[in-house]
Amino acid sequence: MLDSAMVVVFPGPATATGEDVAELHLHGGTAVVSDVLEALTRQADVRLAEAGEFTRRAFSNNRLDLAQVEGLADLIAAETSSQREQALALAGGALSSFADLWRMRIIAVLAQAEAGLDFAEGEADVAERIAEASSSVLRTLADELDALLIDGKRAARIRDGLSIVVIGVPNVGKSSLVNALSMRDAAIVTPIPGTTRDPVEVSLNLGGIAATLIDTAGLRETADPVEQEGIRRARARAANADLILHLIDPNDPTVTRAKNVWIIGNKIDLSPHFASDVDYRISARTGDGIAAVGTALLAWAQETVRPGEPALLAHARHQAAFSDAVISVRSAAEATDDVLRAEDLRRAAHALGRIAGRVDIDDVLDMIFSQFCIGK
Repeated sequence: MLDSAMVVVFPGPATATGEDVAELHLHGGTAVVSDVLEALTRQADVRLAEAGEFTRRAFSNNRLDLAQVEGLADLIAAETSSQREQALALAGGALSSFADLWRMRIIAVLAQAEAGLDFAEGEADVAERIAEASSSVLRTLADELDALLIDGKRAARIRDGLSIVVIGVPNVGKSSLVNALSMRDAAIVTPIPGTTRDPVEVSLNLGGIAATLIDTAGLRETADPVEQEGIRRARARAANADLILHLIDPNDPTVTRAKNVWIIGNKIDLSPHFASDVDYRISARTGDGIAAVGTALLAWAQETVRPGEPALLAHARHQAAFSDAVISVRSAAEATDDVLRAEDLRRAAHALGRIAGRVDIDDVLDMIFSQFCIGK
């Protein structure tokens, strides 16, 4: 006797994997689970599943496509509501549906191009009209795909989180600000310059949007090779950040402004006057002004990510496939030779087919025979 539990059997193919499935609803204690697993694996032809095996079986049995598999992985890893919503859309087939829709539009034009080849010798005027109409449709399609690619950076930000880097000279209060905004003792705070060497990363949830707040080494001239490396890393992180919080104190000289930089004046408890214009005035020691910075970050995150709006191209693989499709579609739109146009369109359809993991040239033949009377 190992447990008193319920066994549920799901006959395929209407299951998550498309196969016959049996679930053991155990009481969940460590001893119960381990003893049941041991008893099961002693049976012939029974083994533990490998990592991701059930999802792999679902894909192999056409229960999920590639994009849905990636969405399921994103859903498991989601830490914020915006990541969950994006992952659910991907797992639910939103991107696959869009890709299939655009792919079918490309295949429709490809069918016209194939038809133009048949008309080319005897009816050149018909072939010319087909080519002219195809070029117009393809330019519109390429513009739509370009717009989706441009929005891909926003989708990646939802999935991977926003990057916020705090920079400034040593002892200006960077670590104190990071601790205050994250409401935890994440970074070491001491009066000794150069305490922070490696970037210190802290996860934030900005109203359901994931973000990483990064404390960096103080920017200054130094002969210490370890601190020099820390400063180099600080500059590298700042160069790739979505937002930079440049912290200054009342004695800092004028700071150069940039598009994605907020100038934050610290130590207003010592002096309210700054040599440079600042966006926010705070005291990391007393907490004055910290709430205003936090509210501003929430508004900035909402404006940057725009949660609730569809954002599909979160994965580099998806962006690469759509990019390949755009290049081929634009090439087809400008092609003056029907054979070259048809080849460009095949490449575009193949690229979009990679999204869901289905590429079938028979679709082209089906479209041709259903819409054109080639045999007459």
